Amino acid sequence: MTTEQANEEFWNELCGSNLAQMLGITDRTMSSLERFDGAYLEYYPYLLTHVKLATLANRRIVEIGLGYGTLGQKIAEACANYLGLDLAEAPVRMMQHRLHLHGLAGSCVRGSALNLPFASESVDGVISIGCLHHTGNVARALDEAYRILTPGGRGVFMMYNQFSYRQWCRWPLGTFRALLRDMGLPLGEVVASEAQRHAYDSSASGQAAPETAFVSIRQLRHMLRRFSRVEIRKENTTDLLRVPRKHLLSSVGRLLGLDTYVQVQK
Repeated sequence: MTTEQANEEFWNELCGSNLAQMLGITDRTMSSLERFDGAYLEYYPYLLTHVKLATLANRRIVEIGLGYGTLGQKIAEACANYLGLDLAEAPVRMMQHRLHLHGLAGSCVRGSALNLPFASESVDGVISIGCLHHTGNVARALDEAYRILTPGGRGVFMMYNQFSYRQWCRWPLGTFRALLRDMGLPLGEVVASEAQRHAYDSSASGQAAPETAFVSIRQLRHMLRRFSRVEIRKENTTDLLRVPRKHLLSSVGRLLGLDTYVQVQK
């Protein structure tokens, strides 16, 4: 089975299903989705500081990786032409359902982030939160985003941080090896273990995501070198030493956060 086939099968269980289960949500009514969205945005309070909805007006925006559709709906409400893309069928159906439910313009298709079905220089923005590190080729996915953006077009991406506190605490030797490799030592490719993949993404049955790459800021800057502007910031944490997560987001999250948010302009 190829990486894309494994990803298609795994992500057909919507990203966000575990949160929905915790909330007791079993349907796709407007009220249930609103309750899901409220919980999702409360858990990621910084998300809409990176995806600036006010800047999307009158623009054609592609979102890659649709999940439960919370962010996609916000984007569709804000932009002129929303285009959603996911490798799996269920996220596409969920986003189509949301568009229909709210009477929003836009379309969704199945497709690969490694071979985007959009013409070169045809969209004003590309947004992908928590998806590209699962593709099996982050650099190619970013190159594809660059290709379809118009000159001056903008992108917002989130990928997992290679050097987060979780990596240092749980897998120190592997993380140190990754650091040496990041500094230029020829140590070979660093591949995430099943335990690492499971710590970030797992299905309801406990299966780990089939493919996850953790990337450093140095790697990201190299992959994004063709863009005229690149801004990078770390976010996200968990409860630590009995300190609630919400009190750590602006400290641990910004210094050694689990996620790396990237803003780019072509």
